[in-house]
Amino acid sequence: MFQQIDHEDTQQLINSAELVIIDVRDRESFERGHIVGAINLSMPAMQAFCLETNRSTPVLVYCYHGVSSQSVAQFLVEQGFSQVYSLQGGFEVWKEHHPVSGH
Repeated sequence: MFQQIDHEDTQQLINSAELVIIDVRDRESFERGHIVGAINLSMPAMQAFCLETNRSTPVLVYCYHGVSSQSVAQFLVEQGFSQVYSLQGGFEVWKEHHPVSGH
């Protein structure tokens, strides 16, 4: 089961753990702004990610508003990842409280 976490707990997780941060929004939105250190993965690229990534690595997934990231987080749990998080409120909440990367 994945865990939903808010932006404050997400910041603590980023500060304290080796964490893969996955942005599942479209490429253009990702390039306009994203969580520092995030990678942009489409669903077709997710299978390769699962094959190449250690299942014990903590993974945070986010989208625009925290809805579609939940299904991706559940998919990762089903692939055997043991520590999966979904950002409540998604990038829209994150960018109101934290610095972002982008062009």
